[in-house]
Amino acid sequence: MAEDDADDRLLVKDALHECRCDADLRFVENGEELLDYLLQRGESNGSALARRPGLIILDLNMPRKDGREALREIKSNPDLRSIPVVVLTTSRADTDIEGIYQLGANSFISKPVRFDDLVNLMRFVGTILAQNSRTPDAEVN
Repeated sequence: MAEDDADDRLLVKDALHECRCDADLRFVENGEELLDYLLQRGESNGSALARRPGLIILDLNMPRKDGREALREIKSNPDLRSIPVVVLTTSRADTDIEGIYQLGANSFISKPVRFDDLVNLMRFVGTILAQNSRTPDAEVN
């Protein structure tokens, strides 16, 4: 999961725990860290912890490299483009929704306001992972 807000990261972690979703969740704080993780550059270089995710949850508005830029790079890279990307953001703008689908996102979801709704969303993410897991070590990023 690429999310710059520490509170949102904690809420997602708590929601996954609440719904008893057995996902191996890894966090990065911006699009640049996400691409470093995916391409095993920088601190992620050669790390056994940097496995290919089964799903990427991506915030749009982040520092350094925003979600749109990261999505564009992911979907233009032949080694990464098959990873499903769910954009989870506070934006509800039609231009954002249309734009991320044009860039190749698999889903656009507005961040839930209530914790119960976030738990249900994480349960849904767990279902996606179960359906899309091609390898035994698929994870959420």
